[in-house]
Amino acid sequence: MSKQYDVIVIGAGPGGMTAALYASRANLSVLMLDRGIYGGQMNNTAAIENYPGFTSILGPELGQKMYDGATQFGAEYAYGNVTDVHVDGQAKVVVTDEGEYQAKAVIIATGAEHRKLGIPGEEEYGGRGVSYCAVCDGAFFRNRDVAVIGGGDSAVEEGIYLTGPAAKVTVMHRRDQLRAQKIIQQRAFANEKMDFVWNAGVSEILGDGTKVTGVRYVDKETGAERVQPASGVFIYVGIMPLTDSFKHLGVLDENGWIPTDENMATRVPGVFAIGDVRAKHLRQITTAVGEGGQAGQSVFDYIQSLQDEALANGAVPSAN
Repeated sequence: MSKQYDVIVIGAGPGGMTAALYASRANLSVLMLDRGIYGGQMNNTAAIENYPGFTSILGPELGQKMYDGATQFGAEYAYGNVTDVHVDGQAKVVVTDEGEYQAKAVIIATGAEHRKLGIPGEEEYGGRGVSYCAVCDGAFFRNRDVAVIGGGDSAVEEGIYLTGPAAKVTVMHRRDQLRAQKIIQQRAFANEKMDFVWNAGVSEILGDGTKVTGVRYVDKETGAERVQPASGVFIYVGIMPLTDSFKHLGVLDENGWIPTDENMATRVPGVFAIGDVRAKHLRQITTAVGEGGQAGQSVFDYIQSLQDEALANGAVPSAN
């Protein structure tokens, strides 16, 4: 017999923990499931400088504070690698490699991950000059030269953003022209702090053992090997939602993202989604937290509607 809850939150990053806080504070029984330690990508962030209330805080420290808040009203936390979610009447069945759980509602907060180049130096210098988020880390490279790898909308837009703090931004692209929208390209080409390296087959991120010093690449036209000096490397070669476990649930769009309305509700009643799995532009701790609060309230309203419907049909309300 699977254990039953009012709501199961799949993912214990900032959005998931905020949703658990709001739902449990509303006297709902809540389970947070995550395949790793709570905190999500915050655990890989050395310093967070754009979260209200803190001038700077270590990522794992903020994660611990959020967890303490999320569990103060009785929300439970458990390890669980979710493999499937399906609907059984009004119940949502969450299948993990540790067993099954049931709930009246589910909040999906599994996040997304950046595609990686898979080259030497990328993992070694992660958090020490290699980044996938200009908004998060751009301020650390004030008045320094940085490289942006990629040629789509995200790469060029983030490159433009980086021209604020950085001394110079060099966009390195494997083709001889950008893939970004023309209006974005025009802004980039007009920016005096931006430079471009075309036909660049990036092969290695270089460093001195503690920090990034440059990017090694091959000129795909001439075959010559070259080095682009840089103090920071921002990689934008795509982002993938972590939604494979929900492909049978009927909530994904054609690209694997989860569309929702303003209440974080998906097209399946009782299933909500927040954070980086949503089809949206800005993916930040602050936006995830806001969506988590909204989802926690939306779940309460949804479960209340189920109880009201049951009462209208003459059923005896369950104690909660």
